[in-house]
Amino acid sequence: MGVATVGGTRLHYDDLAPDGREDPEPVVLVMGAGGRGRAWHLHQAPALTRAGYRVITYDSRGVPPSDPGEPGLTVGDLAADLAGLIEQLHAGPCRLVGTSLGAHVVEELLLTRPDLATAAVLMATRGRNDRFREAAARAEIELLDSGITLPRRYHAAMQAIQNLSPHTLDDDLAVSDWLPVFEQALSGGPGLRHQLAVTPGPGRLAAYAAITTPCLVLGFADDLVTPPHLVAEVSRAIPGAAHRLIHRAGHYGYLEQPEEVNRQILEFFRRVPARPLARASRAAPPGAG
Repeated sequence: MGVATVGGTRLHYDDLAPDGREDPEPVVLVMGAGGRGRAWHLHQAPALTRAGYRVITYDSRGVPPSDPGEPGLTVGDLAADLAGLIEQLHAGPCRLVGTSLGAHVVEELLLTRPDLATAAVLMATRGRNDRFREAAARAEIELLDSGITLPRRYHAAMQAIQNLSPHTLDDDLAVSDWLPVFEQALSGGPGLRHQLAVTPGPGRLAAYAAITTPCLVLGFADDLVTPPHLVAEVSRAIPGAAHRLIHRAGHYGYLEQPEEVNRQILEFFRRVPARPLARASRAAPPGAG
C-alpha cells in the first residue's frame, strides 16, 4: 500500500500491475460511503488485472487509514481528491469504476476534469434524493451522532437486509458467509458520518447532460439503497450512456454477482478505445510513501 498526499489530505492506495504488460492502461476503482478500497480486490481487481489493466484502488477521505473527513465535506472535495490521486500516480487519462457514493464522485470528476477519464462505469448511482433516501440518510447520521453502539449481531442483520438481494438472504449458506463479514465491519465513525451527508444536490441530473465521457450505468434489481428507477434516471441524463440491470443483486451487487458485473465492465471497456497516454512514467509519485 502506498500513501499519496493530495491537497494536504493523505490517501492510502494500492497500485496493481498485470503480469507481462508494459505501461498498461489504468483503471481507478472508487468505493462507496465508508467502504475500503480493498473491497474491490475480492473480484473486480483480479478480473481487471487478468485483462491487462493496471488497477488502482484507494481509501477515500474519511475512510481509515486515509485522513478523516470533516464537517461540510462535499462531493467536489472527494472528486478533487480523486483527480489529485490520478495525477500523482501519473494515471490519467484512465478508466473509472465507481459504486454508490463512489459513482457520484466519478460523475463529478467527469464534469470537472474530463481530461482525466476515457470511460466510466457507474454502479448503484442516483442523481437526486427522493424523500425516503433523504430520510434514511438523516436517520443514520442521527444514530451516529447519538453515540449509541448497536450490538454487532443486530448491526450485521440490518446491513444484510439493507444491502443484499432477497435471493442471497434466502440462501442459508450464503447468509452464514455474509453475517460474520458484517459483524466484523466497522459500524460507523466520524468519517462515515461526513460521507453520509454527501448526497446529490438539486439539479445534478440536469448537470449530467454535460458529461461527454462514454459511460455504462449499472443498476441492481433488488437494490433498496439506490433502487433501479433512480439509477435509470442517471443513464437517461448522461448523453449516450449505456444502461444495464443486473438481477438477483442488491446494493452490494458487485460482490453478489461479480461474474456478471465483471463481464459488463470488461465488455464495455473493450468497446471504448483508449486515448493516447498523457501521463509521465510510472515512477513513484511525489508525496508517495
